[in-house]
Amino acid sequence: MLAACIYVPRTRITDDPQCQGVQKSMVIEAQKIESLKGCNNKNCVGLLVSAGIVAAASVVVSGSIAVVGNVVYWVEREGKCLLNQSQNSPS
Repeated sequence: MLAACIYVPRTRITDDPQCQGVQKSMVIEAQKIESLKGCNNKNCVGLLVSAGIVAAASVVVSGSIAVVGNVVYWVEREGKCLLNQSQNSPS
């Protein structure tokens, strides 16, 4: 039995005590979409090739989304840290 998977970006939220808030980051997770049982003919080869192409494409697209998302979250975090530091510093 073979499982076809796609990869999807997901936002992970963790506590960020350094900036007194939360830190967001994007990760890529595999999601099972289909099981192929008992394949033994040429149609199964086509299904496996298609599943491989879809999985590879989903890694590229999801990876690109995750990279862009992480850059945006990093910029957002840095801005919030600077704002928190300026508000908490003695005047």
